[in-house]
Amino acid sequence: MITSSTDGKIMVRRCLLTFKPFRIFVVGIGFFSLCFLMTSLGGQFSAKRLGDSPFTIRTEVLGGVESRGVLRKISDMLEVILKRMDSLSKLDNTSTTDARRLDELSSAINRFQPAGLVERIQAIAQNVSNMAIRVEQILQNSMVQGRVVRDGTSSQCDVPRDPRFPECPGKVDWMRARWTSDPCYAFYGVDGSDCSFLIYLSEVEWFCPPLAWRNYSSPLTQHAQQAKAPKRQAAFRTDLSVLLDQVGTGKESLSFMKRRIRRLAQQWVTAANRLDAKLKQQWRDQKKILVHVGFLTEESGDVFSPKVLKGGPLGEMVQWADILTALHVLGHNLKISMSVKELQGFLGVPPGRGNCPLTGPLPFDLIYTDYHGLQQMKQHMGLSLKKHKCHIRVIDTFGTEPAYNHEEYATLHGYRTNWGYWNLNARQYMTMFPHTPDNSFMGFVSEELNDTEKRNIQQNKVNNMAVVYGKEASMWKVQGKEGFLQILHRYMEVHGTVYYETQRPPEVPAFVKNHGLLPQHELQQLLRKAKLFIGFGFPYEGPAPLEAVANGCIFLQPKFRPPHSSLNHEFFRGKPTSREVSSQHPYAEQYIGRPHVVTVDYNNSLEFDAAIREIMRTKVEPYLPYEYTCEGMLERVHVYIQHQDFCAPEPPFVPANLSRQGSSGGNRITGPLFVPLPSSIALGWASNVTAPRAWPPVTSLRLLISQEGQSCVEACQSAGFICEPAHFRFINNKEALRGLEVQCDVVDSEINHILPGFSVVRRECSLQREPLLFSCAGHSPKYRRLCPCRDFRYGQVALCRDCL
Repeated sequence: MITSSTDGKIMVRRCLLTFKPFRIFVVGIGFFSLCFLMTSLGGQFSAKRLGDSPFTIRTEVLGGVESRGVLRKISDMLEVILKRMDSLSKLDNTSTTDARRLDELSSAINRFQPAGLVERIQAIAQNVSNMAIRVEQILQNSMVQGRVVRDGTSSQCDVPRDPRFPECPGKVDWMRARWTSDPCYAFYGVDGSDCSFLIYLSEVEWFCPPLAWRNYSSPLTQHAQQAKAPKRQAAFRTDLSVLLDQVGTGKESLSFMKRRIRRLAQQWVTAANRLDAKLKQQWRDQKKILVHVGFLTEESGDVFSPKVLKGGPLGEMVQWADILTALHVLGHNLKISMSVKELQGFLGVPPGRGNCPLTGPLPFDLIYTDYHGLQQMKQHMGLSLKKHKCHIRVIDTFGTEPAYNHEEYATLHGYRTNWGYWNLNARQYMTMFPHTPDNSFMGFVSEELNDTEKRNIQQNKVNNMAVVYGKEASMWKVQGKEGFLQILHRYMEVHGTVYYETQRPPEVPAFVKNHGLLPQHELQQLLRKAKLFIGFGFPYEGPAPLEAVANGCIFLQPKFRPPHSSLNHEFFRGKPTSREVSSQHPYAEQYIGRPHVVTVDYNNSLEFDAAIREIMRTKVEPYLPYEYTCEGMLERVHVYIQHQDFCAPEPPFVPANLSRQGSSGGNRITGPLFVPLPSSIALGWASNVTAPRAWPPVTSLRLLISQEGQSCVEACQSAGFICEPAHFRFINNKEALRGLEVQCDVVDSEINHILPGFSVVRRECSLQREPLLFSCAGHSPKYRRLCPCRDFRYGQVALCRDCL
């Protein structure tokens, strides 16, 4: 009995020792124990922000002589263990029965192994071996380089103290402590020496000045030192076939975008000819532009494509199709990416390089993407966002306010969301509607009718026909819907375009004539007949109401009491904005208004009934704001591309350093910087003071002071202007306070998104210390704000009168 038990133990032990995957597993445990000890002895995990390094998570390793000694001891221990395992596996005790049992046990265990597991483990083991060799080489090189620096024979690697690169010393210290925290550093030749740190920080990143002794013909820096290619002039394009090929195929979303481009092709051509004549052949730089549509990539889930033919939202695809067309028609060198693999190819990032940053200049002047694309660049591409972020433009449907965009401020003050905190200039976010002037208004286009089409619409309008805004059955689940729909039904024939597969959606009342989901051209024909286009409150701020108004409909929408926002409504919760939405479509309410747009309280049956009767008596012509025509969008995008430059550093504006026009250089200002404007409550730039070079030009500046609790958006609008965030740096000074005759007992500077401003009660004035927090949208009941307003072109609120 004892003998049998002993034989069994020997067989099992021999089986386990001779079974190759198990040996590899033991080696794996030893290796990961080694890694754990290295980390424990030499460093700690440090969750650093992107601003500290191009990588998200860093490991601090302080490697010294003691750690290397420990590593050698552990390596010796592992070698002894492996030798003992080999000797045990060769024991000569293999009877026929034992061998048969061993084969059975091995076969049984193999059945539980995933296919290819052994090969994968072997590959990992080989990689581990290679990494160990590389680590030893780096440690040896680091020791040699360290001796060179300590002996004083390499003064050329002393850390420079250059005021143009103030972050350099701190970044070198950071690299000394954490250079082993990511394999990307070794990839670029960092070996633990100060020389390698300075080379990396000056040639791969941008924190230190170039080293004079470096050979700049080396492969690492050759690309970075290439002379800039000569500028090329952009010429308007009228052939869209190349663009259609670039958009690609394989998804219904792409097919929808291509159908839209084809349908509006002639309008784009006409608009290009008009804008070309308006610009009078002025030079336009041709830009190299990458468009990465992140939300349509498979990596982001692409939830939109499957819903295109089922009544899903099309607003984003409408906007992207129009952005692509505008960039192409304006004559720029365009590349389009719809996947992470395509993005890698266009950026020149070799596969498998992890999240190492790009070296040299970005191969594009501009990158248009969305929040999904930004995340993909961060996670997959190794695009060093801090280095290249000035080239990025984010298509952002609902907008991002500065308080949510500034990572540290958002985290400390409760503005952190899933979408903000990228530390961009707020004007790099481009919205579908002019929600807040803190962002740039990109927009989209609606089909423009000619005079003949407008006359035909007027003649064929059915005065008692209404179409409901809502393609999905879920949009009809509105509290109180039966009440106001019954009122509407008393006066009008109600039509719907709700998607269904087999049977009529139960949410749609029986008296509604449902046409099902219509192709775009059929929907246009339906709108050209209808008198009324009615919204239920959702979806928010889509393109359909503008299309309806452009086809001669009156748009009726509900007023929200209280307004919807991220504080009280689930749809907006988590979005990087505190904007209060007063109706289903605030742009239609504020910028179009009656008679084309009627906004009422649907819960008030008398008010709703009166609105329907008023609409039936009112005759309107088709109307489309200029900024939503093809020409208007081309004009706006052209100006952004030629004038918005977030890469050029903006020097701080110091009023005392300006001189009068015509005076000798260096004379100080003796008069006011801002003077009252005729027939206005605003102040303007003094005509006898040289205006600093800026876009929009400072001559468009109108300085106002808000009421307590009022934002600069509201203050400027009440005076007939638009808030201009680019002008904040010109009014963030004591001269602006003096011009507005603000009485301050104290003037200080803080980091707060409601500044510059002052407290009336405390007689305290505060200036802004963080330019990224200049905000038109910020407001506080305790402060009156200094507001930089500007004039604007009729029908084009994004541009000032002299901006074209």
